[in-house]
Amino acid sequence: MATGEIIRVCGCKGIRTCLRCEDGTSEKHLLQNNDPIHYEFVYDPVTQSAVLEENAVLEENGVRQSFQFPGVFLWENFVSEDEERDLVAAMDENVWRQSQSGRRKQDFGPKVNFKKQKVRAGDFTGLPAVSCCLVDRMRQTPLLDSFKPVEQCNLDYDPIRGSAIDPHLDDSWLWGEHLVTINLLSDTVLTMSLDQGREDMDTGELRVAVHLPRRSLVVLFGEARHRWKHAICRKDVHGRRVCCTFRELSDEFLPGGEQDKLGSELLDIALKFKGTPL
Repeated sequence: MATGEIIRVCGCKGIRTCLRCEDGTSEKHLLQNNDPIHYEFVYDPVTQSAVLEENAVLEENGVRQSFQFPGVFLWENFVSEDEERDLVAAMDENVWRQSQSGRRKQDFGPKVNFKKQKVRAGDFTGLPAVSCCLVDRMRQTPLLDSFKPVEQCNLDYDPIRGSAIDPHLDDSWLWGEHLVTINLLSDTVLTMSLDQGREDMDTGELRVAVHLPRRSLVVLFGEARHRWKHAICRKDVHGRRVCCTFRELSDEFLPGGEQDKLGSELLDIALKFKGTPL
């Protein structure tokens, strides 16, 4: 090894960290800090509302505070145990590449430069064959009856690496209304956050915990997609977790949009389901 050569132990860059690159002098991970949070809520899929956690202070009338939380759709047991095993086995036959914050990834999608807002097919060969039946199944629910994914990102989380993903909003220039994720191998929590809170509450950050059971599918759309950031906290990764996130095209790349020809080309490639990870 040449003098001064650095061996990369992870895929972290900038302010992102994982357990492999952290030491006693490192700043704490963004999701592990002790900044005060004004409210902590839990999502109730039955009422589609966010309910104040049980250990929080109750209102004067003894009723737990809550508010409507639209834009989250949860489909439990979307895949069977056998399907889960086969899906993960198929993923593990391909190379997992190091990513930020202790994650590993596999990408199936076009070549994108989000800063310059440029996209091209590049080496994209389509979504993987194993996803064809999954997409067909998604379309059985009215919310996704016209869903046409153009990109799939598989992520691998492990507590040994301190895997997490920081609060963020997905791009809306290229990606469309629905973000669809299948959660495999372990339960976890999708943490939704709103920096400025709500008008009907005191100032402060809001967090809503959306519990994702193993083998479930979750869709973010509307306010949950465009206004609320989403994250996976390190503390909520208790065992190996693999997820598959599917994204559709925005209106700009659909029929009648400024780049509909390019969008049609990308969809033709994606939906052949003959892809290998990039």
